[in-house]
Amino acid sequence: MRLRALLSLFIIPFLLFCSFPITALGADEKEDGWKDEMIYFIMVDRFFNGNYENDYEVDREDPKAYHGGDLEGIIQKLDYIKDLGYTAIWITPIMDNGPKGYHGYWVKDFMKVEEHFGTMEDAKRLVEEAHKRDMKVLFDFVVNHTGYNHPWLEDPEKKDWFHEEKRMMGESPSVLENAWLAGLPDLNTENEEVKQYLFDAAEYWIKETGVDGFRLDTVKHVPKEFWADFNDHVKSVDPDFFLLGEVWYDNTKKIASYEETGIDSFVDYPLYEVINQSFQEAGNDLSRLYDVWEANKTFFEQPAMLASFIDNHDNVRFTRKALKNKQNPVTRWKLALAYQFTAPEIPITYYGTEVPLDGGKDPDNRRLMNFKSGDDTLEKWIQQLTALRKEFPALTKGDYKELYSKDGLAAYSRSYEGETVVIVINNDTETRVFEVSGLEENKQLRGVLTDDLVREVDTGTYKIAMNREQAEIYVMEEDTGFNWLLISLIGGVFAAFVVGIIYLSRKSKRIEAQENV
Repeated sequence: MRLRALLSLFIIPFLLFCSFPITALGADEKEDGWKDEMIYFIMVDRFFNGNYENDYEVDREDPKAYHGGDLEGIIQKLDYIKDLGYTAIWITPIMDNGPKGYHGYWVKDFMKVEEHFGTMEDAKRLVEEAHKRDMKVLFDFVVNHTGYNHPWLEDPEKKDWFHEEKRMMGESPSVLENAWLAGLPDLNTENEEVKQYLFDAAEYWIKETGVDGFRLDTVKHVPKEFWADFNDHVKSVDPDFFLLGEVWYDNTKKIASYEETGIDSFVDYPLYEVINQSFQEAGNDLSRLYDVWEANKTFFEQPAMLASFIDNHDNVRFTRKALKNKQNPVTRWKLALAYQFTAPEIPITYYGTEVPLDGGKDPDNRRLMNFKSGDDTLEKWIQQLTALRKEFPALTKGDYKELYSKDGLAAYSRSYEGETVVIVINNDTETRVFEVSGLEENKQLRGVLTDDLVREVDTGTYKIAMNREQAEIYVMEEDTGFNWLLISLIGGVFAAFVVGIIYLSRKSKRIEAQENV
C-alpha cells in the first residue's frame, strides 16, 4: 500500500504535466455591422408551444392548420438558439392573419399581433429577452399584399388601395408589381395613402418593440421607388435599422439592381441553388460555388453583405434532397454548412437544420420542430462552426481566394489583417491528396476540426490529405517544427519517473527484508 501511494505522487504530476491544452488564437471582437451576425430563421407556429392558452383551432394532423408555436415558445428557446452560436433570429410575420394563416403571410391587421402567437407584450418581451442575450431580432414584414379576406376589400373608400385583380403571368415589371400573387389581393403601393399606412405600420413595430430589422417579403413584386422611400423612412426612425430583402431571382444582376433602393442585404438565391446542387450528393463538382462569388463581386457594391441559406420555408428541405439521392443527410449537411459558415455572406439557418428535419414541398417543409431527435451530431457541428466564425475575423471580413477546385474537392482561403484561414472540403467519394500553392512561406496549417497538421513541402506550397466527404478548417501559423524544449522536459520527467520507480522498488525490498529478519 505504501508503495502504491508513493507511486501516485510521481504519476499524477507526470500526467498533468503532459496534458498540454491547445491555445486558441485571439480574435478581434469588434463588430462590423451585420457581417458578423449568424441568423436562425424560425416559422413561429412550427417551432415551440410555450403557451397552451392561445391554442385556438390547433390541429397538428393538418399541415395547413395552426400547430401551436408562439412567441412565448421562442422566448423559452432563446438560450437553446444562443447555445448553438447564433447571434440573431428572424421570425415569420406575427401580424394578425386570416383563417389558417399559420405562416403569417396572409395579413389581416398590420398593427396587431396574431392571437395564436400571443400579444404585443409578448413581442416586446421577445426583443427584450433577445437583447439581454446580445442577440438581434428580425421581424418578417409584408407590404405587397393582404390576406384573402381583408376587410379593406369590402370598403368602397379603399377600392383604389388595391391593383385590379389579375393573374401572375409573365415576368414584365407591370405584371410582377401589379398582378395578384397566388390570388392574394395586391396592394397599390403607388397610392400615397397606402404608402403612408405601410410606413406608419413599420414605424409602429420599430417604436413599440425595439426590433432590430425587417426581412422584406416579395421585394420584386413592389416598385423600387416604394422601397427607396421605405428605406429612407425606417432609417429616419432608427439609423441602424437593418433591411434584408427577398428578391427571388436566380439571376445575380437582377437582384443587384435592387441595391440602389438602400436595402442593406438580400438573400442569395443563386448561391442557394448552387449549394444545393453541389452538396446534395457525394461526387458533385464544387467549382460553381466560387463562380457565384465572382458574379456577386461584379454586380454588388457590398457582396459580403448578402445572406446565404441552404433551406427555407418555400423550398424542399435539403435533407429530403439528400435522402432522395440515397445519401446520409448528416454527412451532406456537414459539408454544406462548412462551406456556408466559412464563405463570405451572412449565414441563415432554417429551424430544424440541426435535427436534421425532413420535408418535401410546402407545407411539408414546415413541419413541427423536433427537440428530441436523439442525435446531436449536427448541433455540435454547428456549434463548432459558429464558434470559429466568431473566433477568426477572416471568416467574416476577409477576402476569398480559390486555391484548388477539381472533381469535387475545393480549397480556398480567407485572409484579413495578417490572419489566414484555409478551408478544404472533399465532396469526392475517395480520399484525396493534393497541393495548394501561393500561400505564405515558412508556415504551417493547423486543423481546428480534426487536429490535422500540414507543413510546407516547397516555397508557399502545402500538401494536404483529406478523407472522403470530410471538411477541415486550417489556421495558418508559424511553423514550430519539433519542440525540443517540450520534448526534453517530457523526457526529463519520464527519466525522473523511471528513477523514482527504481528507487521505490529497491526501498520496498529493503523494508521487506528487514521485516522478515
